Amino acid sequence: MAKITVERPHALGREKAREKAEQLVQKLSDKYGLAHEWSGDTVKLEGNGAKGKVEVEEALIRINIELNFILSTMSGSIKTEVERVLDKALAA
Repeated sequence: MAKITVERPHALGREKAREKAEQLVQKLSDKYGLAHEWSGDTVKLEGNGAKGKVEVEEALIRINIELNFILSTMSGSIKTEVERVLDKALAA
């Protein structure tokens, strides 16, 4: 099982960063067929072969994803995509 962790600092404040995280989660959910559920400033993600969470803090967004054996072979490209989508969301 592969684990992916992506962290990005930000200066948006918690509320604006949560809005950006919502955009990120929606894009990833649409692309990878993930179900998601918010609880406070944390969203849990789960799909076929992957599960994880996105945590929004005052100055940091942290993404942790666990991939099953089959998806772990694509962990590099999945991490690159997560980084790209997160960076784009934070820049917008």
